[in-house]
Amino acid sequence: MALIFVLDTKIGSVPPVGKFLSPFTGFWQQAESKQLMAETELTLTGVQGNITILFDQSRIPHVFAQNDHDLYFAQGYITARDRLWQMEFQTHAAAGRISEIIGSQAIDFDRFQRRMGMVYGAQQSLTGMMADPTTRAMLESYTAGVNAYIAQLTHKTYPLEYKLLDYGPEPWTPLKCALLLKVMAYDLAGRSNDLRMTNILRKYGPEVVHDLFPDYPFREEPIVPVGTPLDFTPLQIPAAPENFTAAFSNKVLEQEPPAELGSNNWAVAGTRTTTGYPMLANDPHLQLNLPSIWYQLQLVAPGVNVYGVSIPGAPGVIIGFNKEVSWGVTNVDADVMDWYQIKFKDAAKKLYWHDNQWKPVRRVIEKFKIRGGATRSDTVYYTHHGPVVYDRPEKAFNEQTPVSHAMRWIAHDKSNELRTFYLLNRARNYQDYQQALQYYVAPAQNFVYADVHQDIALWPNGRYPLKWKNQGKFTLDGTDTKHDWQGWVPPAHHPHVKNPAQGFVSSANQFSAGPDYPYYINWEFAPADRAIRINQRLSAMQKISPDSMRQLQNDNFNINAQTVLPALLAQLDKNKLNKTQLMALRELSDWEYYNHPHLISPTLFEVWWQALSKAIWDDEFGSKTGLQMRYPNRDRTWHLILQDPQAKWYDNINTPAKETLPLLAQQTFISTIDSLAEQHGPMGKKWQWANHKGTSVQHLAKLPGFGHENIFIGGGRNIVNATSERNGPSWRMVVALGPQVKGYGIYPGGQSGNPGSFYYDNLLETWRQGKLRELVYLQSPAEASAQIISKLSLQKK
Repeated sequence: MALIFVLDTKIGSVPPVGKFLSPFTGFWQQAESKQLMAETELTLTGVQGNITILFDQSRIPHVFAQNDHDLYFAQGYITARDRLWQMEFQTHAAAGRISEIIGSQAIDFDRFQRRMGMVYGAQQSLTGMMADPTTRAMLESYTAGVNAYIAQLTHKTYPLEYKLLDYGPEPWTPLKCALLLKVMAYDLAGRSNDLRMTNILRKYGPEVVHDLFPDYPFREEPIVPVGTPLDFTPLQIPAAPENFTAAFSNKVLEQEPPAELGSNNWAVAGTRTTTGYPMLANDPHLQLNLPSIWYQLQLVAPGVNVYGVSIPGAPGVIIGFNKEVSWGVTNVDADVMDWYQIKFKDAAKKLYWHDNQWKPVRRVIEKFKIRGGATRSDTVYYTHHGPVVYDRPEKAFNEQTPVSHAMRWIAHDKSNELRTFYLLNRARNYQDYQQALQYYVAPAQNFVYADVHQDIALWPNGRYPLKWKNQGKFTLDGTDTKHDWQGWVPPAHHPHVKNPAQGFVSSANQFSAGPDYPYYINWEFAPADRAIRINQRLSAMQKISPDSMRQLQNDNFNINAQTVLPALLAQLDKNKLNKTQLMALRELSDWEYYNHPHLISPTLFEVWWQALSKAIWDDEFGSKTGLQMRYPNRDRTWHLILQDPQAKWYDNINTPAKETLPLLAQQTFISTIDSLAEQHGPMGKKWQWANHKGTSVQHLAKLPGFGHENIFIGGGRNIVNATSERNGPSWRMVVALGPQVKGYGIYPGGQSGNPGSFYYDNLLETWRQGKLRELVYLQSPAEASAQIISKLSLQKK
């Protein structure tokens, strides 16, 4: 009896071993054959007509339906069949419900998600989507398709992770689709330095902030070139109020997305290509996970024939192409998350001061169901700004200072991004593209565009608050109406460029426009390294082909090293270096600045650069100051080294000696060699860039054994091939427009979410090698193609 109890009971994080090992219902059921059934028919409630789904050799579905309802019903059904656990786990995470699955160890994560208002934002977006008959029908059809698949499941056929974690799926809802869109919004627009910058301002004053954290970089390559004429008359910018400096704060976002999330995209005019028609490329840089973050498919119905990638759990294609147009996205990083210091009337927190009056607080009691424990609760206070994420007293500079911060975030507003993608999927020309972008709110994206009519364009697009300059660079005064958002930049006034004389458009998360653009979007964007390199290559390339576009996506050139390494090497005293250090110096001196996987030089440079940056900035801006602050950015560090070798910032204020740039360069170079020797042993193969970087594609829930470690690949942060330890090109796509459009693409994983399937990670090696697969773009279900290996027919019951 004891044995039966143990085998049937979940103990801690261990699943019920009996159920998990059962040959009839356990994990053995997840083994899948590479060979797909040639033809299958299913009869399902909810189908209105006949649906044909063809599968190619990568198990990518090509859905043919006779109406929109069946199209999105089939998309929901087939996506759930491949990715149900991924879809549901991400919605649980977004909604702050992970404790229901794994227990109390996730309570801090869940509490943060609730305080960020993720469900609130999803509900607001859902209101916008459900008010539109078209997108309402999309959501309801997709949801019905997901639930049709869930209804077929038994414990025996549950995806593996449900068995491992010992729980089951729940019915899908349109709110879950909206939650997945909020996950993407947070990943791409969830970083904020407002509180850190406020601490810097309070500690060092405006002169230091102006010097070390300028509003425009030393070296930049804006998306819309400086001097591009405006085709609109700007609105009057709100007047900046008197300076407000909030209290010191050590409360910053507890679960910020990685800083290196970003993307590349570009389009080239037909005059520059081998085909005489435009070509487009896109590779969004996101966290590398299994199951893959994207799901490939083709959707065909009256009025639409689109191929691309979708978000598992949301209808439509997000990045892709049809017969006449193609589009892709990169992150804008607009300043659309601001923090307001809130003044409550008293400890009851029922009223807060704003516009010279006490206003009521909306209180939301959040309940947390804890697996294996008692239910807990938390009160989240909502002001007109948004949720009060931080309301606990905190210690700052040896004094108890109650500081409450409310968050104003664009992703909490009513929106209908789904309408944008519905229209893009069906777009035929530039006007259709423009119309689709009118509905897009968050996260702001650089929408690159190309069509068969010889147009190329790029719009950094989203909903931008109409702000005074630097509104949101620091914490704002939550009591003053002048600090509120004052309206919106009209969509027609967003930065944009169409058919430029240079014959290409591109974006890589850099500044949207130069200082001549009249509106404030943000004061800081991604470093310009990737943008500089992409534009250099595109300017030099002749007769551009899909393969030359692919090669550019895999470019490993290190602009940072090219810019700063010669100046650093000049600081070193060779007479004070030992044999190993001299070997390292020769490696760097001979390096041609490519972060190729087999080279040692990228490892030497990247480790040295990080050590030197820390040596310059850590004493003034690091954790030992007792405040949450940040370093000046890479561009400012470039400028310091190249233009100001006598700057005071090289001196470590915590030591009696006076440090200089040559001294710091020498010390950090030597420490770099020592640390690498300690980590990897004598200089050799283990020092190679790929081996040191250790790129991994992990399981979404970090379940051991279900991912891939130490992938031998080059690139790195701020390289065009932006493959770092945990992030990189999540989907590489090249589209050649023309009378017969051709698409090429790859992502690091596979179509299936089942670790027991060949199609779980079958595309990973092709991705690692930097290759693309030609995409199977069909015109009808009867079209002959050797790539098609299976057929599924869905019929109404």
